Amino acid sequence: MASIRFFAEDIQFKLLHPRKTTNWIKETILKEKKEQGNLNFIFCSDEYLHSINIQYLNHTTYTDIVTFDSSETEGLIEGDIFISVERIKENASKFNTSFDDELHRVIIHGVLHLIGYSDKVATKKTVMRRKEDTYLSLRKK
Repeated sequence: MASIRFFAEDIQFKLLHPRKTTNWIKETILKEKKEQGNLNFIFCSDEYLHSINIQYLNHTTYTDIVTFDSSETEGLIEGDIFISVERIKENASKFNTSFDDELHRVIIHGVLHLIGYSDKVATKKTVMRRKEDTYLSLRKK
C-alpha cells in the first residue's frame, strides 16, 4: 500500500502534524489528477543536504530541497524529498514568514516537482509559485 512517511536524518526533528500534512499532500496529488505512491520526506541538516547535492546532482550550492523521482509509471507520484530544516529556518526569517509556512511551501514544492512542474525558467517558476500558493491555502482550511 502506498504511503507518505517522514524521517529525520542527521538532526532531531519531528513534523508537528504528520496526519494533517499527509492528508494535504494526498489532496494535492488528487487535485492534480495523479496517483500517490510511496513518498518519503527526509528532514536533514544543511551539510547533509549539501553532500547529497554534490554527490548526486554535481551542484556545490546549499539548497532547501532536493527531490528524487522514483516513479516508473506515468501518473504515479513516488520519490524521496530531502529538506534542510536549517535552510527552512533561515528562509523563513529572510522571507518574513513563519517556519511552519515555509516548511509546508517547500514540502509542496517537492511534491509539485514530482508531479512534473519545473522552476528552471521564469515563466514556469511563476506557474509553480501559483500552484504552491493555491495548495498552501488549502492546507489552512
